[in-house]
Amino acid sequence: MNAPSGSVLVTGASTGIGEACAALLAAQGYRVYAGVRKDADGARLRAAHGERIEPLRLDITDAEHIAAAARTLSERTGAAGLAALVNNAGVAFSGPLEYLPLDDLRKQFEINVFGHHAVTQACLPMLRLATGRIVNMSSICGRLTMPFIGPYVASKFALEALTDALRMELRPWKIRVVLVEPGSIRTPLWDKADRDNRRFADDLPEQARDRYGPAIERFRDRAVKVGKQGLTPETVARVVLRALKAKRPKARYLVGRDAKLGAALLPWVPDGWKDYLTLSQIGLPR
Repeated sequence: MNAPSGSVLVTGASTGIGEACAALLAAQGYRVYAGVRKDADGARLRAAHGERIEPLRLDITDAEHIAAAARTLSERTGAAGLAALVNNAGVAFSGPLEYLPLDDLRKQFEINVFGHHAVTQACLPMLRLATGRIVNMSSICGRLTMPFIGPYVASKFALEALTDALRMELRPWKIRVVLVEPGSIRTPLWDKADRDNRRFADDLPEQARDRYGPAIERFRDRAVKVGKQGLTPETVARVVLRALKAKRPKARYLVGRDAKLGAALLPWVPDGWKDYLTLSQIGLPR
């Protein structure tokens, strides 16, 4: 896989990092199957990025969608198999855990963890044919915890653990499994998360608003500011391409100065200090 070739499935390709990955990989010569939930998004991708992108209707939480997508991929790729799978689809639920609806937590894991695993299982027969590669889109939040985005952070911690296990299990067949861990990225994911967080905050009982309202507002302001200063999705896409082309890919690729700094400091800072520094950074009471 030193030269770009073969077919790649990118999930969550409608916008943001997924679209950037699909566009770059197609430009580099891969045949890209772009997982989207809406036909309109698929048509826009094809028009914007060319014939090497083939939209594929795929809701990763829907078993029938996954089975149909796998059949289509198997028919299209044949004996050549699948060169790579980029598990990128994701959402972010937020809010104080004390009042978080359990259905929101379940949905968070259904998309960010179980959905990725289901797609991976469906694609592995094709990946075996090509001795392909799996790239799971994590986050520095897969190592560092922040308040008020507990569901998202928990899902990324879980994804990292599953990826580590899968990397070891598939090693005998030379199917490499890679984690990409971006820091702050300018992506529509966080715009949507902010809108959902505002609706969630509005629906909180009065007691919850009294306890958490000001803190949530400060956190939201900080998150929006950091998000606007983040790297572009194309920066992450270039790292994904590097992971696919490397003869011996690393287990983890950190993206962004904030991610690299956080990962470097993590082993050396006691939990109490981490809590203090995190709360200080986002302006919350300590």
